[in-house]
Amino acid sequence: MGELLAGNLHLCLFFQEAPGLYNGSWGSITTGFNAISMLSKQQVKYIQSLSQKKFRTSEGLFIAEGPKIVAELLSSPHIEPVALYGTESWWQEAQPNKLSPDKQVEISLQELEKISVQPTPHGVLGIFRQPRFSEPVQFSGKWTLVLDGIQDPGNLGTIMRTADWFGIDTVVASPDSADVFNPKVVQSTMGSIARVQVLYKDLHSFLEQHADKPVYASTLQGKPLIQGEKSDPGFLVVGNESKGIRPNLLVLAKQQLTIPRIGQAESLNAAVATGIFLSQLCGATQPMGIGN
Repeated sequence: MGELLAGNLHLCLFFQEAPGLYNGSWGSITTGFNAISMLSKQQVKYIQSLSQKKFRTSEGLFIAEGPKIVAELLSSPHIEPVALYGTESWWQEAQPNKLSPDKQVEISLQELEKISVQPTPHGVLGIFRQPRFSEPVQFSGKWTLVLDGIQDPGNLGTIMRTADWFGIDTVVASPDSADVFNPKVVQSTMGSIARVQVLYKDLHSFLEQHADKPVYASTLQGKPLIQGEKSDPGFLVVGNESKGIRPNLLVLAKQQLTIPRIGQAESLNAAVATGIFLSQLCGATQPMGIGN
């Protein structure tokens, strides 16, 4: 509770440092929705701090960049926008009616480059509250991804985007996996962060608590996925590319699965492998199952 109050206080102080968000003036420079604003050093520092996990967590915020992702987040019922910083060309095309005009800030490309975490900014940066999915999570009768040590932000984001494609709305990840609100994760989801919830759990305890659901582990030594009898929905465990799945999780698996290898590649990228597994297990045009 204390962290939440501290986060709200920091946010209030941030907006006090940014009067242009509310009364249309930054010192002697006229600002507002239709005028270019100059960001103070305090604002730049605050926005940049949201690229670090400890500040994102304490503030309960995250940043997203680019027209497509920002548009997706603005249309989500789970995510509340806090402020938008866009260039003139972006504002001419955007219609962010979910956000009040006093939180819509037009800035120059040079100002956007100061707060962007991208090598090349794409018109807009948004600050959003971290989503809160209010409904209890249900695991029965559907596939759920379980990620063990997926530490690469790009992989986690791509896996979330892939899960979204196949209608999976929940991902359970080990605490040492990448942070879902890492800017690289957010960008890699391409908006799927608005629809896919990531829960961080002790995976061994979590799977033991749901022992009535089948657990499948993706390994190089598993049985191949082939067309056949459809598998019962359950948990699909995907491990770290270099270390694989932890032994204490493997013993909980009903079945170890693998993607048949035809060529000479040593392994598949975790996100690529997840997509192949889901295309089989989530039921493409015909039932898929596990080889004997």
